[in-house]
Amino acid sequence: MSDAQTISSVLDRLILFRPGRGSLLAQATRAMEKGRPAQAAGLILSEAVRCGWEGNLWHCCLAQALAESENPFSLAWERRPAQRDSLWDIAAADMEVFSGLFAQQPPLPALGDFHHRGERPPKELAGRWVQTLAEALAAASGGEAMLEVLARHYETNGVGPLGLGQVFRLREEKSGVSLLPVEGRRPVLLSELVGYEGQKAQLLENTKAFLSGQRANNVLLYGDAGTGKSTSVQALAGEYAAQGLRLIELYKHQFGLIPQLLAQIKGRNYRFILFLDDLSFEENEVQYKHLKAVMEGGGEAAPENVLIYATSNRRHLIRETWSDRSDMEHQGDVHRSDTMEEKLSLAGRFGLQIYYPNPTYEEYHRIVQTLADRNRSLSDMAEDELWTAASTWQVRHGSRSGRTAQQFINDLLCRRSNTETEED
Repeated sequence: MSDAQTISSVLDRLILFRPGRGSLLAQATRAMEKGRPAQAAGLILSEAVRCGWEGNLWHCCLAQALAESENPFSLAWERRPAQRDSLWDIAAADMEVFSGLFAQQPPLPALGDFHHRGERPPKELAGRWVQTLAEALAAASGGEAMLEVLARHYETNGVGPLGLGQVFRLREEKSGVSLLPVEGRRPVLLSELVGYEGQKAQLLENTKAFLSGQRANNVLLYGDAGTGKSTSVQALAGEYAAQGLRLIELYKHQFGLIPQLLAQIKGRNYRFILFLDDLSFEENEVQYKHLKAVMEGGGEAAPENVLIYATSNRRHLIRETWSDRSDMEHQGDVHRSDTMEEKLSLAGRFGLQIYYPNPTYEEYHRIVQTLADRNRSLSDMAEDELWTAASTWQVRHGSRSGRTAQQFINDLLCRRSNTETEED
C-alpha cells in the first residue's frame, strides 16, 4: 500500500471494474501517487463517517467501488442470475486484482480498525450494505470466491447509485439525464403520520402489490393542505427500500424528460415510483400532455416497473374555466366540451384516488395529543391546557391539519426551551 504507483498500475489491469475518476478509490489513489497518504486517509475517513462505516475502512473503500460499478457483468446479475460464461471469467480475473488490493495495508494504520459512535449518518442503509459487502469479500478466499459474493450482492441489492440510494432527483445533462441521490433527508415513517389509517392502508396495499409484481395503479392523493399526503408517499421509500423500491421526485418543468428517464430505468431490477408532489396546472400550461402520454398508451408508456404517485390539493389537477364549457354540440343540451374532457381525463388516469380531508376537531385533538406525548418535555402539561392552546393556535393560523398541529408543538417546545434558558 505504500507504493502508490503499484496500486495505480494494478487498477490499470482492470477490465470491467475500473473505478471512475470521481470515485473514492480513484481519488485516494491519486492522493497517494502525489505522496499525500494523509490526504488519502482523510478522504476515506470523511466517507466513513458520512456512511457509517467501521472496521477496515480500506476494505470499505474497495467494496464501495465494486458496489457502484455499473458494467456489463454487474447489470446482468442485477437483472437476474446469469450464466457462468466468458463474462464471468473476465470478471473473475478482475476480482483476482481486487483480492490483491484487499491484502494491502490501509494508507494509515488507524484505518485498519476504525470505530466511531457519532450521530446516525444520513446514508445509513447504503453504508450498512457496503460494510457488509466489505466484510464478506475480505473473508472470501481468492478472486473466484469474491466474485460469488459480489454476484449475490448485485442480485439482492442492485448496483450503482440506484443500489445505494432511496430517493432521487432528475438532472438534465448534455448527454441526457442522470439521477442524483437525495442525501441527508430525515427518514420518514408512516407511523409518524397520526390518523388517516384507511388512506394509508389503501396506499400500502397498492404499493405491496406493485413490489410483488402484481397489477397496481397509479395513485393520486388529493385533499386539503398539510394533511400528510406527501409524507405518506415519502415514507414508502424508507419502508420498502430493502425490497427494491426507489422514489424519483420530478418537477413539472421536467415532464418532457420522462421518456429519457424511462429509457434509463427500464429493465433495472427495481420498482420505481415517479413522485409528482403538489401537482396542478393552470389553464395555459400544457405539460400535462407529456404526463398523459406516459400514463396511458403510446410508445412513451411507462414500463411495468414504474408507477406514478402524485399529490394535489385539488382532484381534477387542471384549472377549469367557464369558457371550457362553451362549445356545446347541441344548443340547449348540456354537453361537456372537448377542451374540458381533455383536461379532466388526466385525473382519470390515476386508477387509485385517495382523499385526505382536514381532520375533525376530535381528530385534530388526537393528533396534537399524540405529538405532545412524543416529547417528554411536554408530559407535565394538562390535557385541557394543551387542547385550549392548540385550538387557539389553529384559529389564529386559519387551518386545522396535521401540519398545523406539528407547527403548534414546535412553537410550544421553542417557548419552553427559551423559558428554561432564561431561568438558568
